[in-house]
Amino acid sequence: MSEERIQRLLQQADQIAGPPAFGPVSTGTIRQRIHRRWVIRSTAIMAAAAVIAVATALWTVRMRTEKPQPPTIASLETQVEQLRVQADATLRLVQEVLAKDRQQRRLASLEAELSSIAEPMAEIERQVDKTAFILVYQADKLYKELNQTESAVVAYKEVIQLFPKNRWADVARERLSQIEQRQINKSDDKGETRCKPAAV
Repeated sequence: MSEERIQRLLQQADQIAGPPAFGPVSTGTIRQRIHRRWVIRSTAIMAAAAVIAVATALWTVRMRTEKPQPPTIASLETQVEQLRVQADATLRLVQEVLAKDRQQRRLASLEAELSSIAEPMAEIERQVDKTAFILVYQADKLYKELNQTESAVVAYKEVIQLFPKNRWADVARERLSQIEQRQINKSDDKGETRCKPAAV
């Protein structure tokens, strides 16, 4: 999984979840939250269904207790309009519940994805550290065993450029400093021999 995708997932989760209420969250806490949200969602759906069932039952009881009167076209139109309004309200309620359900599911999937990222991130960090170490090791060989100072300097600079915050970048900076100090010492030694008077 690329770092860009991870960033995108984190941003999406932040937008959906809003500002954090607490500090770091463990996998167990995430599972508890998902379960709690599932319970709340299920309860909301059941409550909406219960409200609709009670309203329908009350309306049916009312219709049975009232003496049937011969319906007129105006009264039928009024009843149809009332039923349409009730159906629209019920439909809106169902759509809201479904939208919240989709949002909760999406949030749960993002949280699950985020909880699974912790281990791959640690592996990536280990691989980065290993790569930086190998580059420093090769630069050390170039400098100490093969006496290829210029190639070693290039390799050390590459480590610093690619992994500036890694501990091996600090080692590379230290090696560069040592090489520079040796070159200064060599040039100072040559300068002294030139200034010495010739023996008579």
